Amino acid sequence: METSAPIGLFDSGVGGLSVMKEVRRFLPGEDLIYVADSKFCPYGEKTPGEIRERSSTIAKFLRSKGAKLIVVACNTASIAALQYLREEFSLPFIGVEPAVKQAALYTKNKKVGVLATGLTLSGERFSSLVQRFAGGLTVIDQPCPGLVEKVEKGEVSSSETENLVEKYLQPLTAEGVDVVVLGCTHYPFLKPLVQKLVDPEVEVLDTGEPVARQTHRVLVEKSLLAPSFEGGREWFYTSGDPALVRPVIEKLWGSIGEGVAQIPTGFLIK
Repeated sequence: METSAPIGLFDSGVGGLSVMKEVRRFLPGEDLIYVADSKFCPYGEKTPGEIRERSSTIAKFLRSKGAKLIVVACNTASIAALQYLREEFSLPFIGVEPAVKQAALYTKNKKVGVLATGLTLSGERFSSLVQRFAGGLTVIDQPCPGLVEKVEKGEVSSSETENLVEKYLQPLTAEGVDVVVLGCTHYPFLKPLVQKLVDPEVEVLDTGEPVARQTHRVLVEKSLLAPSFEGGREWFYTSGDPALVRPVIEKLWGSIGEGVAQIPTGFLIK
C-alpha cells in the first residue's frame, strides 16, 4: 500500500466530520476521503444487520478509492460493524467509542453522564467499556432521539435543538454528574449548547482527539504515514442529495473546494 494513499472516513451522515477535524489537525499531510451515508441516516434506527451491510458497502467504495486505512467515524457503526469489517477486509480499521475511559480519569465525584444513541447504549461494547473502565462510578446513560437529525440539518444552535439538549441533560444534572460524555460523533457540534446548559465545572468530553491519535499510531506501526507533513487534501461524498448535504458540510467543516459528490449508484444499495 502506498503511503500517499488516502485515509477513508465514514459516518451515517455529517457527524463524523467532528472526528475528521481532529484527524486533519493531527495529520496535516494526509489526504482524506469522507463519506456521509445521508440517504440511510440515522443509523440509530437501523438494525445491526442493516448497519453492517451499509458499513461494508461504504468500505468497499472507500477501498475502490484507494483508502489505506478506514476510520469508522460513527459510534453506532463501530458498535454494530467494526469487528465484522475487520474480518471482511484486509485494511486497518479504526473505530470510535464513548469516552468512558477518559471520563473515569476526569471525574471527581464519580458520577458520569453519557449522551448517545439508544443502539450505542444498549450494545455489548458499551457495557464492556463501563465494566472495564468505570468500576466504582455511577454512569447515567441517556439516549437522545432527534439530536442526530438536528445536526444533519445544520441546526446546531436553534431554540428547538437547545430545548432537546436541555431535556436530555436534565437526568444527568439531577444526578450531579461532573463529566458529560458526548457518545455520538454528531454531538460535538452541539458542545457549545451542552456547555451553556451545564455547570461551568462540568467537563464535556468527546472522542475525536483519541481517535486521531490512534489513527496516527496505526499509520506509524504499519509504515503508512504520508511522506508530507502538510498539504493534505479532502474529498467529500454522500449517498444522499449533494445539493442538500453540501451546505451542511460547509457549515460544519468550512470551505470544501471541489464540493460534495454522490457515491456511484452501485454503492447506494447492497
